[in-house]
Amino acid sequence: MQAESDRQVSAFLRHIRFERQLSRHTVDAYRRDLNALKDYCIKRKLPSWAALAASDLRRFAAGAHRSGLAPRTVQRRLAGARSFFNFLEREGQLAANPARGIRAPRPPRDLPRTLDLDQVTRLLDIPEDDTVACRDRAILELMYSSGLRLEELTALEVGGIDLRQGLMRVTGKGRKTRILPVGGKAIEAVQRWLRRRGELAAPEETALFVGARGRRIAASTVQARIAYWARRAGLPGHVHPHMLRHSFATHLLESSGDLRAVQELLGHADISTTQVYTHLDFQHLAKVYDRAHPRARRSKDFES
Repeated sequence: MQAESDRQVSAFLRHIRFERQLSRHTVDAYRRDLNALKDYCIKRKLPSWAALAASDLRRFAAGAHRSGLAPRTVQRRLAGARSFFNFLEREGQLAANPARGIRAPRPPRDLPRTLDLDQVTRLLDIPEDDTVACRDRAILELMYSSGLRLEELTALEVGGIDLRQGLMRVTGKGRKTRILPVGGKAIEAVQRWLRRRGELAAPEETALFVGARGRRIAASTVQARIAYWARRAGLPGHVHPHMLRHSFATHLLESSGDLRAVQELLGHADISTTQVYTHLDFQHLAKVYDRAHPRARRSKDFES
C-alpha cells in the first residue's frame, strides 16, 4: 500500500494547495490526518484505500477518541478523509467514498472571547510617538473597524484601500474577494501611517503594512504587537488578532441586530458560523435583564 498511497496523498495535497488555494496550515493538518489513517490501514493489513470500509473508518475514529484526541480533531480527521476520498472518486481511482455519511459527534461550541467597548478603547489608545506605534495604531484601528482576519490584514496592498470613499478590498478564505467599509477613526489612522510609511517601507514594496526590514509585515509580528499593546493597556488574559474580529462582530450585532449584514462583513460562507455571535449577544442581554428587571433575581435555593 505504501508507494501508491503516498502518491495519491501527494496528488491530493497538491490539489488542495494550488487548485483550491487552501492555506499551508490546512494542508499540513490534512497531511498529518491522512498519514494517521494510512498507518491505521497498514496495521490492519489493508492493501489499498479501496479496501477501506465504512466500518474501518468508524473504528479509526473511535480509536482516536479513546486515545484522548479532542472531538474537534476527530471531526477534522473524518472531514479530511472525506475530502481525500472524494478526490480519488473524481479521479476514477476509487469506486465509492467510504467516509460518506460518517459523522463524528459534534463537539460543544466554544464561545469566542471578546473585548468590551471600554477595553477596545483602551487598546486602541496608542500614543503615536514613533513610526512603529503609528503603524500599530493603524493596524488595530483597521482590524476592529472592519473585522479583518489576520491574513486579510497582512495581504492588504496600498492600492487596496480607498480612503476617500472609506472602502477596502480584501481577499478572504477560498480566495473570495469582498468590499468592506472603513470607519472614520481607522481612515484617519491609516492616513497618518501612509504619511510615515516611507520611513520603514522598501521603495518597491506594495504592502500596506510593513515590518522593520521594509517588507510585508509578518502575521507573527502583528500578533506580538497586539499582545504588547494589550499588556500596556492593562488588559487581562491573552489578546490576539482574532479577538478584535470577534469584538467587531459582537458589538455590531448588539447595535444592529442584523445577522445577515454581519455575515457579509465577516465573509462567512454559512450563516451558522456567524450565529455564534447571537449566543454572545444573548448572554449580554441576559445579564442586563438579571441586573435590571425587578423580578428577575432568582433565589439562592432555585439557583442551587
